[in-house]
Amino acid sequence: MEFKIAVMEIKLYAPWVHSLKEKRMVVKSLLGKIRSRYAVSAAETGLQDVHQTAVIGIAAIAAHSAQADSMMDDILAFVESSTEAEILSVDREMR
Repeated sequence: MEFKIAVMEIKLYAPWVHSLKEKRMVVKSLLGKIRSRYAVSAAETGLQDVHQTAVIGIAAIAAHSAQADSMMDDILAFVESSTEAEILSVDREMR
C-alpha cells in the first residue's frame, strides 16, 4: 500500500485582533470550517501566545501526489476567501 502525506503550515496576520480570546475565536472558526469541508487534520501549531499572528497546521493523506497537491491548493484558496487575515507565509511538504 502506498500513499502520500501532505503537510501545510499557514502563517496568518490579523491586525484587528487585540486579545488572545479574540484570536482564539478567529482561529477556532477557521479550523472548524477547514475540518468540516475537507477530510484533513487541522490545528493551531505555533505562536499561540501572540495576539495578531496565528500558525495553522494542516495534514492530509492522499492516494498520490497530484491529489494531495490539488487538495492543499483548494484548502489554501479556501483560507484566503474565508478570513480577513493576511497570509504571511505558506510552507508545504509531501511525505
